[in-house]
Amino acid sequence: MSNRVIKCFYFVVLFLTLTVAASAATSQSTSEGSREEIRVVVVAMFEEGEVRGDHPGELQFWVERLALDRQLVFPAGERDIYLNDEGVLAILTGAGISNATASIMALGLDSRFDLTKAYWLIAGIAGGDPADLSLGSAAWARHVVDGDLLYEIDSREIPESWPYGLIPLGSDEPTLEFGDKKRRTLGTSIFNLNSELAEWAYSLTEKLTLQDSPAMAAARRLYVNYPQAQKPPFVVMGDTLSASTFWHGRELNRWANDWVRLYAGKQANFMTSNMEDSGSLTSLQRLDNAGLVDIDRVMVLRTVSNYTIPPAGKTASWSRTAPYPDKGLPAKDAAFVVGNTVVQAILKSWSKYRDTTPGNYEQRN
Repeated sequence: MSNRVIKCFYFVVLFLTLTVAASAATSQSTSEGSREEIRVVVVAMFEEGEVRGDHPGELQFWVERLALDRQLVFPAGERDIYLNDEGVLAILTGAGISNATASIMALGLDSRFDLTKAYWLIAGIAGGDPADLSLGSAAWARHVVDGDLLYEIDSREIPESWPYGLIPLGSDEPTLEFGDKKRRTLGTSIFNLNSELAEWAYSLTEKLTLQDSPAMAAARRLYVNYPQAQKPPFVVMGDTLSASTFWHGRELNRWANDWVRLYAGKQANFMTSNMEDSGSLTSLQRLDNAGLVDIDRVMVLRTVSNYTIPPAGKTASWSRTAPYPDKGLPAKDAAFVVGNTVVQAILKSWSKYRDTTPGNYEQRN
């Protein structure tokens, strides 16, 4: 083959390579330019059946009441995603930390949406500590703590002096010592949310009247030694513990309180137990690192469908298998009522909150 032919061959290859690269760059630029700006992402974790028209899980109220009528195929997620023309998108992650992690990452990488200015509202039901709140109540979190990353020894084999067999990674025994040099904190052990945003959300919702019922009132009366548990539903600030295991009982409730303070600090207060939030926050943190979302725009709201411990005279096994009062419906309603109050405030003042988060905006003005 002559040098001239070889040169022509390389020229053709180079031309085709540059043409493909230019075409890809143009396509990417067009794709990015046409991305739909999302203002609020509502994150629900489970659904009972259909998304409309039957007994609701955590997603149905949002789809029906906000008229999220645009249904988009979402193959990498648990189910399709739903939107309305006001810029609200709702996603169902699926239950458990692994499902939540995968679903949120898939949404964050979806080229159809611009999520850089979006506020994220994680809103779902939870177990509640009766020392702090009652059935149907709602808690805005400042901290999300992971309860899976640990050592565990069966409680029947632990030393008599130990309160439980759950040990921080890097430690030799359960500890309440803050800053324990033996304790190893992984990057997903604790997520400190934007406290100013959480407090702003709480200030908008603290006086809301939440759904109550005779069945919930009867269940509350069983908790005779817990004044907060006997109150009608209310809104509060309180932190949440995330674990894929659906744990229950007095000893594990003690551990949950200790664990949240151990990782989030002495001022933190465990109030709700969930099964997804550390997974969702893991994905959101990495998406923030990539410049695709803003981690300071994430809010976590958990509402109480059941207590984390049994009432006096009942065992943990009885309490764990007992049906939720009203099938947890008031807690699902509270997640929408409380959460949507904040969503509507963001939408109403989008010109202010698009570029500055609410807590910061109010301080500057």
